Amino acid sequence: MLTTTVQPDTQRSEWFASWFDSFHYHKLYAQRDDAEAAGFIDELIPRLRPRQGARVLDLGCGAGRHSKYLASKGLRVTGMDLAAGSIREAKKSEQPRLRFLQHDMRVPFGRNSFDYVFNFFTSFGYFEQSGEHMVVVRNMATSLRHGGVLVLDYLNVRHAEARLTSDEIKEIDGVIYRLTRWMDARHFFKRIAVEGRDGEPLEYVERVAKFSLRDFERMFVPHDLSIEAVHGDYRLSPYDCLDSPRMILVAKKRGPSADARLLPREALADTAERLGHHRAR
Repeated sequence: MLTTTVQPDTQRSEWFASWFDSFHYHKLYAQRDDAEAAGFIDELIPRLRPRQGARVLDLGCGAGRHSKYLASKGLRVTGMDLAAGSIREAKKSEQPRLRFLQHDMRVPFGRNSFDYVFNFFTSFGYFEQSGEHMVVVRNMATSLRHGGVLVLDYLNVRHAEARLTSDEIKEIDGVIYRLTRWMDARHFFKRIAVEGRDGEPLEYVERVAKFSLRDFERMFVPHDLSIEAVHGDYRLSPYDCLDSPRMILVAKKRGPSADARLLPREALADTAERLGHHRAR
């Protein structure tokens, strides 16, 4: 059964809880529009070939740009996001095949509830502890029916490292956004300094983990997720670890393997150790 539990209040201090729910986040990323979402979904649906009425979770749905288009394809869609403001906006588009819930992806959200789980636009890799990422993978896998499919859209680390622009200034509707980007061995960072005509300056800092394809393989194995395909952009071109702007993983949930049944704790420990000592490839 699908849970409707929302996040504990103590999580509101985390950077993504405030930034993704801010007015300035939506202004800065306004170019990520419905047309881009529709183009991606139009490429993805013929590859996946879901049945009419299949149950879909859009995890980290934001204001629902992907969810709405998925529902227009005859799918039954649930959108979940931590940001209360985004969910309030998304709920304006609810209809019988489309609903939205405020929810923290680290809290379980169902067992055998969905045919597909979609996690788009790098809506993963934000947490402080490596174990929290493993919890999210477990929750996604648990929510899938056997034979269900996870599509996880992530940045491509090698591509992002090679093309990192350290400083950038954007002016949007009279507001100045000063962007500063940097990285270390394990994360990408972006500082967003907001200078408006009214009020005090604001500052936010994004942090995204440098997860490689091998990292995702290690996270997926203990939870019976097998990577079936990897695409390199929103046109689903072949993935190239150096040149592709994205790393879009398509993984299927299988029955427990013999190794996973015999050694679940060892597999989890190996993954935790790997993520705890992550080195960029």
